[in-house]
Amino acid sequence: MFDLHRLRLLRELKHRGTLAAVAAALSYAPSSVSQQLSQLEAEAGVPLLEPVGRRVRLTEQAEILVAHTEAVLERLERAEADIAASLTDLTGTLRIAAFQTAALALVPTALGLLRERHPQLRVHVTQLEPEQALPALAARDFDLVVAEEYPGNPSRRPAGLEEEDLLDDPLRLALPKPPGGPDAVAPGTGGPMGALRSLADHPWVMEPEGTAARQWAMTLCRSAGFEPDVRFETTDLLLHLRLVEQRHAAAFLPDLVWDGRPSTVPLRQLPAGQDTRRVFTVVRTGRSRHPAVLACRDALLRSVALGMHRRPGM
Repeated sequence: MFDLHRLRLLRELKHRGTLAAVAAALSYAPSSVSQQLSQLEAEAGVPLLEPVGRRVRLTEQAEILVAHTEAVLERLERAEADIAASLTDLTGTLRIAAFQTAALALVPTALGLLRERHPQLRVHVTQLEPEQALPALAARDFDLVVAEEYPGNPSRRPAGLEEEDLLDDPLRLALPKPPGGPDAVAPGTGGPMGALRSLADHPWVMEPEGTAARQWAMTLCRSAGFEPDVRFETTDLLLHLRLVEQRHAAAFLPDLVWDGRPSTVPLRQLPAGQDTRRVFTVVRTGRSRHPAVLACRDALLRSVALGMHRRPGM
């Protein structure tokens, strides 16, 4: 019979890519990880790793073992959920990852609701973008991720994850405006596309290359007939807002950035079909029935219902 601990190390290697990354994540010495995987190879009677330059990759037989390991771990998570459901008090630790605007606008209220109902539950929150958070969820670094999806840009998800919708978050064009003066940039004619075209020669702030938000924003500008002059790049949407407020750039801002407060810059509607991002929660298959996950999802939904997501003044 295969040793489950060694099977988990092989699974970690598939998700994390290198022996060094596995060792760092699990606080092991790389030599110890290598030794354990060598013993697993002896148990299996076939090679599980093959060198590729300075790295290693899993053989076909190793991939088979990992698939079965995923099934075993999913069943164990279901068992853990069933045990937790049989208890009167909800205890333990719940590890959450959330992108910035959700972490600011939704998570604090949800934490308060969880504290009221489940004071013995310890919640650990990390601000992390979905591009990093979802693979980390699959690798079991988190129990629940609050993620986002931009119009027309569905991202690839690791296998073995389950999603649940949280809210639809409107996206708007934010224009720079001098204090007490007219819009720094004319809104243009021709509706939302006209407003976009009026900013063809204006500086922009966007999220970095490689993010879903950046891909969506670039596609939207190009559909309006221009290549945006992106002078500022950051995942910090509060910095996006500050740059617009001080007339350094135009931006695309979601309503969550306002956290229910009135807008401080002029906002314009975006073209239909491109004006809303989807916000949702993600857990591993088999974890969705865990009482802590159910309680967290309920608290996040109640956070939305309590008015944390309100449209800013236009």
